[in-house]
Amino acid sequence: MNTLLLYLLQLSLLGSNQTKFNHMQQQENHSLQTIVLGAGCFWCVEAIYEQIRGVIKVESGYAGGQTINPTYEEVCSGASNHIEVCKITYDPQQITFQDLLTVFWEMHDPTTPNRQGNDIGTQYQSVIFCNNETEMKQALEQKAALNAAKKFSNPIVTSIRKMEPFYKAENYHQNYFNNNSTQPYCKFVIQPKLEKFKKSKSPYLKH
Repeated sequence: MNTLLLYLLQLSLLGSNQTKFNHMQQQENHSLQTIVLGAGCFWCVEAIYEQIRGVIKVESGYAGGQTINPTYEEVCSGASNHIEVCKITYDPQQITFQDLLTVFWEMHDPTTPNRQGNDIGTQYQSVIFCNNETEMKQALEQKAALNAAKKFSNPIVTSIRKMEPFYKAENYHQNYFNNNSTQPYCKFVIQPKLEKFKKSKSPYLKH
């Protein structure tokens, strides 16, 4: 009888520990949030946000168009009307939505419609996709404050929109800079932009 009681007690403890573990995992997953941003070529956006503290994952993809599961070729042609964006998963206990937007304004030129440097096309437009009214309000307030302060020589043209379906880009686009650092675009476009951002000594950089 004592052996049976001991066995049942052990089973009960194991079940309790497993329940606690599952609950902790659920809490951790529920605490993470996402933001979807377009700031030119998604390879550049991904490379910079991977350097930001509190960022758990960055996925390159497409949003804002009509076609379901568009291809890179369809997006580049303008046929799908999608924008190159990055879906950023982050821990709000380490960095806030507003902090991520501060990085957004710093890492690209939000005053050039459908263009970032030599990358020209509607897929390169500056855009913030918001999950809710609170994010929309915060994004609009930041944009208005920057315009009022004349932070840039020209008015900000960034569009601030409600969240739309996000389609993850093809696998070869993911972690592109780290996997293709010797490619000409990476060496002459992404790397200088990344180095410039690091030299800015942004308080949001990972240590």
